[in-house]
Order: sequence, then structure tokens, then C-alpha cells
Amino acid sequence: MKNQEQDFNQKSENQAFRGLLSFFLAPLVISLLTLLSGCVHYGVSVDFFQQHRGEIVQHISLAEQLTNLSQTEANKWLDSIEKRAKNLQGKTKRISPQEIIVKIPFGNGKELIEKFNEFFNPPTSRLTQSFKDNDSDLVDLKAKMSLKQGNWLFLEHNLLNLEVDLRTLGVLSSQGNVILSTGSLVDLEFILKAPFGLKNIASNTSFEQKNYQIVWELKPGQINTIEASFWVPSYLGIGTVGIILLMLIGFYVKYRHLPGIQLAK
Repeated sequence: MKNQEQDFNQKSENQAFRGLLSFFLAPLVISLLTLLSGCVHYGVSVDFFQQHRGEIVQHISLAEQLTNLSQTEANKWLDSIEKRAKNLQGKTKRISPQEIIVKIPFGNGKELIEKFNEFFNPPTSRLTQSFKDNDSDLVDLKAKMSLKQGNWLFLEHNLLNLEVDLRTLGVLSSQGNVILSTGSLVDLEFILKAPFGLKNIASNTSFEQKNYQIVWELKPGQINTIEASFWVPSYLGIGTVGIILLMLIGFYVKYRHLPGIQLAK
């Protein structure tokens, strides 16, 4: 009987302690989240300048309050990004200790997909594993992209699909709802730029379209999916038609008629 009373008293004390702990910690957590709101701005842009030239551009900016709390971890993360970009023939520019711009060039759609997927999902090897063990990911961003292309003589149609898994940036309930989100600390966006015909087909996140670009705001705690289409000039088709026209013009200048057309006698 005494043991039962002791267990009951112990449980009551534990519950009271947890209640007091929650009472004092809750304001502290809320204050930290408010203080650190928007600590990391991470923008990823795919720029299609033309059919055979483009860039993957990443603009990352860390707030001073974050770097003040963990300058070492912030430096490790930015260094790991520089390493991955260099492995893909990319270039990086440190605007400041808290801000970096990464540019990775690509020559066609296939190269875009290979470099994009390798950057955000680096292959596992002894070398990359050693990097991973020594590096820190302030933002665990896993993304996978695919691209379907169709040639329409003068134009090339592109259908882009992107899946960004941000479930690690949110704590989910048993029902699958986001009950705690570190997304308040991170501003994430994906930008697609193309010459013309840019269109959002389907997405489960908000977006804004301006002129030759679409900006999607990615949501933490879930898998973000984006499907978009755009057109770029097909210089191979344009060049082929141009050569044919020049040949026809030359034939006409020389013989005063087009091939296959007989002059009346």
C-alpha cells in the first residue's frame, strides 16, 4: 500500500515538474522563434537563357543573429555548398560571411537534370561520406527534378517536374499535420526563368509570375511538387530552315526558277 502511495506521489511530482517546465520553456521557445524568424533565406533558380545555355543559381543569406549563435556551423554548411558546386564546375561568390551566391552552368536539358539532382542528392562514396561527416546541413533540402523535351522545328517545348522534400523542417502529428515548423526560420523559394511560354501547370504551393519568371514559395514539413512548362527557340531547326532558304535563293538567282518548276517555253 505504501509503495502504491509512493508511486502515486512520484507521478504527481513528475507531472507538476513537467507542467512548470512547459510553463517556463514555452515563452522561451516562442521568443527564440520570433527572434530567429527568417534566419535563412535560400533561393534556388533555374535560368534558361537559350536552348543550349543556362545556369542553376543559388542565393543563400544567413541572418546575423543565426551566425552569432553558431558561426562555426554556418561556415561548415556554406563550405560544403562551395565544395559541391566546385565538383559540378560551378562558381561561388561570397558577398559577405553570411551571404553566398552559387552559379552552376549547364549546356542542355540533360546536363541540367544531372547537375541539379547530383547537387541536392550527392552520390555516396568514401570521399563524399567523409565530407558529409565533417559538414553541417543547416537546411536539409532534398530535391529531385525531371525534364521532358519535344522539338517543334523552330521551338523546343520543355515540361519540368520538381519534387522538394522538406519534411525534415517540420514535426508532424500522428495524423500527419504540421504541429511544429522550423520553416519560420527558413525562407525557401524556387524560381524558373525562360524566354517565353512559361506556365505553371500544377503545384501544391503558392506562386507568383512576373514577366519571364515564376517564383514558388516552398512549404516546410511537406513534399512540395511543381510542374511547369516553357518554350525556348530551337536554333538547330531555325538554322536548318535558314540553310534551305539560302540554297533556294541561290538556285533561283542562278537559274531564274525554283527547283522542280519548269519554265514555259
